[in-house]
Amino acid sequence: MNILAPSILSADFTILGQQIKETEAAGAQYLHFDVMDGIFVPSISFGLPVLKSIRKASKQVYDVHLMIEEPIRYIEHFVESGADIITFHVEAASDSREVIDKIRSLGKKVGLAIKPKTPVEAVVPYLEHIDMLLVMTVEPGFGGQKYMDECTDKIKEARKLISDAGLSVDVEIDGGVTVDNVNVPLEAGANVIVAGSAVFNGDISENVKNLLGKMQ
Repeated sequence: MNILAPSILSADFTILGQQIKETEAAGAQYLHFDVMDGIFVPSISFGLPVLKSIRKASKQVYDVHLMIEEPIRYIEHFVESGADIITFHVEAASDSREVIDKIRSLGKKVGLAIKPKTPVEAVVPYLEHIDMLLVMTVEPGFGGQKYMDECTDKIKEARKLISDAGLSVDVEIDGGVTVDNVNVPLEAGANVIVAGSAVFNGDISENVKNLLGKMQ
């Protein structure tokens, strides 16, 4: 099943709850929550208080993407604040298996992310222990970037590795998706699509419905 995950990084925070409800009403199954620490990535975004406050805004799956150094430090806090899926970067953890086990022990789904320049091979040891692999299709840290075409082959490689291993692991992509190019990662093997500007710029309901229409 193909899933749309609107990224609130592109939302209007003066009316955030209202916009979240709008994405849910239009059919978006997930809500993507980008956490940036200013160290692993240059930007600082938002954290625990924001997640906790918006948890009641919808019944969507809250897909929390940690772009932070040593994520093990905050796993319990993000679970307590309402995360359903916690995704962390293989590049940011000194012991990825420890982080995976921590998330799993708290009853949540596990995602593992790689930057555009990180080879897919970096996640091979962990594939059987995760629920989702996030292939970044822009450099993490800023919204509104253009989709990096060279990442399409990485999506194909990731899907092949998962299929060859007989695993049931989602492939999520994040960065540069528009209604005009969403078919590219889907055809390459992705099934969870993060979209920020493509959802929140303009008519949210119409944008969600148009994206979902292209994702069928």
